[in-house]
Amino acid sequence: MRHNFIYYILKNSDMNFLELVKRRYSCRAYLPRDVEREKIDYVLECVRFAPSAVNRQPWQFRVVNSAEQRAKLQQCYNRDWFNTAPVYIIASIQHDQEWVRADGKPHGNIDIAIAVEHLCLAATEQGLGTCWVCNFDATLCSKLFELPDNVEPAALIPLGYPADEPKAKIRKNIDEIVFF
Repeated sequence: MRHNFIYYILKNSDMNFLELVKRRYSCRAYLPRDVEREKIDYVLECVRFAPSAVNRQPWQFRVVNSAEQRAKLQQCYNRDWFNTAPVYIIASIQHDQEWVRADGKPHGNIDIAIAVEHLCLAATEQGLGTCWVCNFDATLCSKLFELPDNVEPAALIPLGYPADEPKAKIRKNIDEIVFF
């Protein structure tokens, strides 16, 4: 039932996918404003529908929004801009559930990347800002949040209403990245 609602919202939006992709940026300043639970639920529902290898869905997403939990997470990546976000999401790979290709290559990193980008695009569509944070102390994060050994925190995503403006995106020309 809920996915029908999400389809209706997207179908009736004035924004096409290319416009949405162009609007998404790495937000590094957040307003001191709570994010509505409905928006968090919407974003996470979009994440739930992200594809994964062999549909294993080897991920976990932890929403961190209490002052105590936010302070714990800020120990793992202590930057002034990061500390302004009202909500964080810890995106983790469940290694015991990831699909492994015949040559031994595990796909958990690919699967979590797809899911996190679904998260970032859904947040953008809802008027929220995000930023991938991968340069954090994953070992400390695992310890502070008592993650099991098979669960690896792969990315931290601050989530909130942007207090900054996107900078111009510099992209390669299409003929530099696409070959026929």
